[in-house]
Amino acid sequence: MTADTIACLKITLDDVKPQVLRRIEVPLKIKLDRLHLAIQAAMGWTNSHLYEIRARDAGWGVPDPDAAWGGGPLDARKATLRDVIEDTGAKSLKYLYDFGDGWEHTVKIERIVDAMPGDAYPRLVEAKGRCPLEDIGGPPGYAEFLEAIADPKHERRAEFLEWADETFDPNAIDTEGVAAQLEALAKRWSRKPVKRARRA
Repeated sequence: MTADTIACLKITLDDVKPQVLRRIEVPLKIKLDRLHLAIQAAMGWTNSHLYEIRARDAGWGVPDPDAAWGGGPLDARKATLRDVIEDTGAKSLKYLYDFGDGWEHTVKIERIVDAMPGDAYPRLVEAKGRCPLEDIGGPPGYAEFLEAIADPKHERRAEFLEWADETFDPNAIDTEGVAAQLEALAKRWSRKPVKRARRA
């Protein structure tokens, strides 16, 4: 592995239908707080809640300075994806976003490759499925939301239509918009000018 090694990640949002999946490429040396931001951009979340990245029995996130017992997550700013892979031997991670709604993602490390010269990372490779709405109640709330907007007689339809209209399509995704969000992160994090990333 070199300083420019890339991890190809498959990110799947657990327990939702239709499937929400992203494939992204990130530098293996990416800090976990930045990996969190890359996952947020790829999925379409708004980064409005706490998160934790887990590998085996260890977890990284935003440490709680008031936690006297020290039982919170390790500081995500102080560990890289490479560290996690080497220290835990994990081939996949769990990414939990919004502890109330409990959006759990499986992050599989599909392969490790050399970076393409001049390409910007992180970058989008594949995207399927629209990100659920924030604060909708996790996977069960999202399932009920989809059921309600599809059924004019559903008792909670009017309530859910305050969140989104009946044209909400869980299969529709703005792939170019997602790619642009990741490209913006790549430009912000780059120390040198970067070439525009190829579209997925």
